[in-house]
Amino acid sequence: MPKMKTHSGSKGRFTITGTGKVMRSKLARRHLKYGKTKRVLSADEKKFVVSSTYAKKLRALLPYGTK
Repeated sequence: MPKMKTHSGSKGRFTITGTGKVMRSKLARRHLKYGKTKRVLSADEKKFVVSSTYAKKLRALLPYGTK
């Protein structure tokens, strides 16, 4: 059986934790930071758990997980 391929667009956007949760970052963090408060910018650094509906689909795209 050949190896499954990891979806290249997903591997940079999502990570799978040791317990199997799929984590994501918030959007709009790359540029235009000067108009945002420090509080908003630090809140955007957090990772969030993807909903279970999408997590099932993402695990198929990331068969070996990403760290």
